[in-house]
Amino acid sequence: MSTAAAQGGDKPALRKPVFTKVDQLRPGTNGHTLTVKVVSATPVPGRARPGATATASPRAPRIAECLVGDETGAIVFTARNDQVDLLEPDATVILRNAKIDMFKGSMRLAVDKWGRIEATEPASFTVKEDNNLSLVEYELVNVAE
Repeated sequence: MSTAAAQGGDKPALRKPVFTKVDQLRPGTNGHTLTVKVVSATPVPGRARPGATATASPRAPRIAECLVGDETGAIVFTARNDQVDLLEPDATVILRNAKIDMFKGSMRLAVDKWGRIEATEPASFTVKEDNNLSLVEYELVNVAE
């Protein structure tokens, strides 16, 4: 009898990822999986923390702001440390478990320690740069009940 397998002895099947398009991203959401092409990558100069000497922190975080997108739109992606090397201009990457961070009222896409960035084969789409979601400014409004 194979009742052990019927009792749930096997691992549950992994869910297939649902790929999101850039124009579906909204503030305060997370868990997005997207395939995007990198348009540009701009390193952000590291600022020393007040009170820290230049020799005390040789491992300052490397940060780059990369414009990424797909055929529906574009958004600024904040790449940190090792992510900077993967996000070269014209590279195509899969962002897994990406989240939306708000920075000065505009959306930024980021992948933290719970997500992954994977290089993939070059995409056939062209990035729709005229629909840049990071240029839309949002305002937090408290609604009284």
